[in-house]
Amino acid sequence: MTTDIELQYFFDPFCGWCYASAPALAGLVNKFSDRLRVLPSGLFVGARPISSIADHAWRNDQRIEVLTGQRFSKEYHQNVLLAPNGIFDSGPATLALTALGEHDRKLEPRFLHAIQIARYIEGRDTSRVPEVATVAVQVASEYGVELTAETFGERLRDDSALRERMLERVEDAQRQMNILGIRGVPQFVARINGEAHVLSGEALYQGPARLVATLDELCADA
Repeated sequence: MTTDIELQYFFDPFCGWCYASAPALAGLVNKFSDRLRVLPSGLFVGARPISSIADHAWRNDQRIEVLTGQRFSKEYHQNVLLAPNGIFDSGPATLALTALGEHDRKLEPRFLHAIQIARYIEGRDTSRVPEVATVAVQVASEYGVELTAETFGERLRDDSALRERMLERVEDAQRQMNILGIRGVPQFVARINGEAHVLSGEALYQGPARLVATLDELCADA
């Protein structure tokens, strides 16, 4: 009997714990790319001053680094969290992910990882449209989709239809989370032969081998 699998990953591009689960997600991309859907929750969509959350974010990031080994650089702390007049808004990154997905859905998790590296390692302010557009165009080019940063950035700023599709997608993700009774991100759900299995955080933060092994066990029991 063929096992029917759909994998759902609920996230926000600016969620530190989602960055912590990036190695596990990369393993899924390698093995299950055709069956993986990433669902942005909209957790941090909407601009607010970075100064209002900087101290809390850095403490949380340091805890994540200790527990999972995912690195948060000094450049990120200095250039992003302590940026004068900086803002905190995952909207541009969520818009970019949506726009890339309309070219090829497989670009979405790859862009998510690239935007996390740009922010947390390279210290680039990914609340800013030019930075987001640059990352998106680079990811697209690596997979044969030719875009320009200027045109893509204009879409992120001005394309109201794209923004509406992004918001609809966020609403759908939130609706599915409510149905499943799950809160916060990241969340990973494996739908196997139509039955939803919510995997624990332990499986998400211990790398790809642990997560793939958990999925293999679920499939074997289906």
